[in-house]
Amino acid sequence: MNKTQPGTDGLDAFLSGIADIALCQDVAELATMLQRHVGAEPVLWGKALGFGRYAYRYASGRSGEWYVAGIALRKDGPTLHLGCDLDSQSELLARLGKHKAGKGCLYLRRLSDVDREVLDELIRVSVEKLDSQRVDR
Repeated sequence: MNKTQPGTDGLDAFLSGIADIALCQDVAELATMLQRHVGAEPVLWGKALGFGRYAYRYASGRSGEWYVAGIALRKDGPTLHLGCDLDSQSELLARLGKHKAGKGCLYLRRLSDVDREVLDELIRVSVEKLDSQRVDR
C-alpha cells in the first residue's frame, strides 16, 4: 500500500500555496487541461494534485491505486505526472517545445515554453492508456 493517499483538499488548497502569480496561472491552466481529459475533480495526494484513480499491479505482486494524472511543483516549475511511458511518445515530445522528460514525468518551466495543442494531445494519449485500469468510474 502506498503511503501517499488521496486527501480531501483540492485545487484551491494547491493554488493557495503558490506565491508566484505566473506559476499559479500556469498550474491553474494545467489543472483545467488535466480535469478535462481525466474527467475527475482534483484532490491532493500528499504534495501533488491528482486527477482520477487507477489500479496497478506489478509483476512482484505489489498493487495499489494512484492518480491517473497529476501536477507537482518543484523549484524550477511544474511537473506533470502522466501514467504513460513518455519514451513511447517521442513524436509528440519532439514537437512539444522546451521541456525535460522522465519515464512518466514531464518537467516544465513555463507553460509559454510549450505548444499547448501538443501538450493537450500528450495528456489525452496518456489518460487513454490508463482508461481500462480506472477505478473511479
